[in-house]
Amino acid sequence: MIVGIATLELRIFGCQSLKEKRSVINSLIRRLQNKFNAAVAETDDNDLWQKGTIGIAIIGGSTAHAHSQLQSIVSFIESQPTVMITSVETELL
Repeated sequence: MIVGIATLELRIFGCQSLKEKRSVINSLIRRLQNKFNAAVAETDDNDLWQKGTIGIAIIGGSTAHAHSQLQSIVSFIESQPTVMITSVETELL
């Protein structure tokens, strides 16, 4: 069993308050959980309204599968118009 972990720093467009940021981040988290069956949580930058950090964990049967899942998640987030990834850190255990 392989565990894939990713930490992504995001820039959030169009937010003017923490309430708007929470709406964008929570929506993104729910979509990632539903589409990829991944564990996703906001992990840092809770008090900044234009920046967010999310952590993602997935379990795969092989290193290739776990890496592929993490790449698919990153690609999905990159396709979202409301956020931009500024930093990605991945690790396979």
